[in-house]
Amino acid sequence: MLDAAYYAALGLSSIRDKVLAGERLSYEDGLALFACPDITAVGALAHHVRCRLHGDAAFYVVNRQINYTNVCVNGCTFCAFRRDSEDQEGAFRLSREDILDRLRAADATPLHLDELHIVGGCHPDLPLSWFEDVLRAARALDPSLPIKAFTPVEIEHFSRQEGISTREVLTRLKAAGLVMMPGGGAEIFNEELRARLCPHKATSEAWLRISGEAHELGILTNCTMLFGHLETPAMRVDHLCRLREQQDKSGGFTCFIPLPFLTRNSRLTLPEEKLGPQRGLDELRTVAVARLLLDNIPHIKAYWIMLGVKQAQTALWYGADDLDGTIIEERIGHMAGATSAQGMTIRELEDMIRQSGFRPVRRNATFAAIPTAAAPSPEVRS
Repeated sequence: MLDAAYYAALGLSSIRDKVLAGERLSYEDGLALFACPDITAVGALAHHVRCRLHGDAAFYVVNRQINYTNVCVNGCTFCAFRRDSEDQEGAFRLSREDILDRLRAADATPLHLDELHIVGGCHPDLPLSWFEDVLRAARALDPSLPIKAFTPVEIEHFSRQEGISTREVLTRLKAAGLVMMPGGGAEIFNEELRARLCPHKATSEAWLRISGEAHELGILTNCTMLFGHLETPAMRVDHLCRLREQQDKSGGFTCFIPLPFLTRNSRLTLPEEKLGPQRGLDELRTVAVARLLLDNIPHIKAYWIMLGVKQAQTALWYGADDLDGTIIEERIGHMAGATSAQGMTIRELEDMIRQSGFRPVRRNATFAAIPTAAAPSPEVRS
């Protein structure tokens, strides 16, 4: 599959040799992989790394995603989820009881959640104490349920509201029950482009610093990149290299999630070359390059909500090893135009993995595998 002569003809001999030897690729290597005309050659290299790390395993989690509000002060131009105030059409804000009711509904079934995922907009009026109360109440309902919540962008927002450091925010949230962070809000790290896309959001430097602080406090995190908008391949490679550098320093990223930009309900106008069916090939290439460059981040997620089921299945052959999970109620991607289902059953996820040629492995929020015998019947829908 990794024929030396063919990779030489593509100008990728040194990259192939590095991959086979388990050596780190350079920024220039990343650019070459994005420029390679044969994405299957790039995908084969990524698949080699994926199998070296995880064999035929493909991971999923039984989780419940809760988006607590879409009211947000940041005003990002690309965001179809955001509303400026609670009076605006389509705005919502869940109460503490709304959130707990969703957990009680899950507890009323034989299904056991392995992750609670809480994330939302930067609401101007919700204090940090409200979120601490929500985490403590959720932990009281199910003390064994790992809580994954809040992006570095939300952490910085809480810090500004309270007039305290981001480290203190993280310390307080950890004491209330936070064990992991989902890693959203990174968008793209190029500051000139961020000034056009998300001028009021935490800077790339702040995003990386807060992630590092979380790692130092023992809070694991994921990391993300929003791609397929106005960025260039060089900006993508820079973003991935900066994530890799932060991982070298703090070591707490468990999974990278490439998030394709969904155009349907965005106020951001894209050039013609960023539209059309070729986006699917670009998505697969980006997954593959991420797997090849991020040698120190163990997992790459094919987020089926935003990729769609078929594309997520294909991405498992392009370096991805995780599909996320049952989810149940996702709003951010769907308000941006995602056409995937709101959630999946365990059986649907496992069938999706097996039909792709891989072995399903159920995991928890921190990617620890859960023995199959401990899992409930795959017939159960949360």
